Amino acid sequence: MNAPERFFLPDTQSLPDLREMPIQKVGVKGLRYPVALRGRDGGIQHTIAEFAMYVGLAHDVKGTHMSRFVEILERSREPLDLDGFRRLHAAMLDRLGAVTGHLEMRFPYFIRKAAPVSGVESLLDYAAAWLAETGDDGRTRVTVEMGAPVTSLCPCSKKISDYGAHNQRSHITVRTEVRDGDVALEELARVAEEEASCEVYGLLKRPDEKWVTERAYDNPKFVEDLVRDIALRLTRDPRVGRFRVRSENFESIHNHSAFAEIAGHGAARRA
Repeated sequence: MNAPERFFLPDTQSLPDLREMPIQKVGVKGLRYPVALRGRDGGIQHTIAEFAMYVGLAHDVKGTHMSRFVEILERSREPLDLDGFRRLHAAMLDRLGAVTGHLEMRFPYFIRKAAPVSGVESLLDYAAAWLAETGDDGRTRVTVEMGAPVTSLCPCSKKISDYGAHNQRSHITVRTEVRDGDVALEELARVAEEEASCEVYGLLKRPDEKWVTERAYDNPKFVEDLVRDIALRLTRDPRVGRFRVRSENFESIHNHSAFAEIAGHGAARRA
């Protein structure tokens, strides 16, 4: 712990409160901190995460100890995987003396990809998040979220045009409650990319550009198709509880986006 405990100063936060109004969430948000992530292959990736850390506050306690949230991050300097994130959440509840709480970590995540023809490699960035929440029932629910950029090509445009079809970059967000074991960020990215018209890459050569153009043309998808096809994959996964899939298509022929969202339940046992 950084802060010395030898200074005996008044602890205002621990004073009793007479209003008899519990608070469901109190803590810190927008806290950026460097973290190291451990992949399934043992590799380490360094990134900057933005944390939201909340606990429930009893009706008879005046305030929480805000500095302790940062202390928890300072104590945990080992690379995190999903199990480590679960332990970090438990440590937060223990340090704050809380029964309920919410821990959220959002971060850019990079995956190395090889171009489809040339094989040239490059990194692609994704918007990732881990969330853990312990409710009044004492259960802790862990959620993995992955935002993946993809390409979508309009089936209607292809059908009615003599040549060509309008396509656009789409952003798919897959959010899954992990009931058993681990769901890797890479897995969610692959599901989104495989169900799109085509995936996107950081670096492409001309043969690759030809391949992705033709791949999208041969695999047209409406925004509705994107979320439904991903949802079908998730419903069969025994590790997945509740899930939500969103897609925003940044239309190339309009000045607005197309959007779809679907929710469901995976093959994990319902609790």
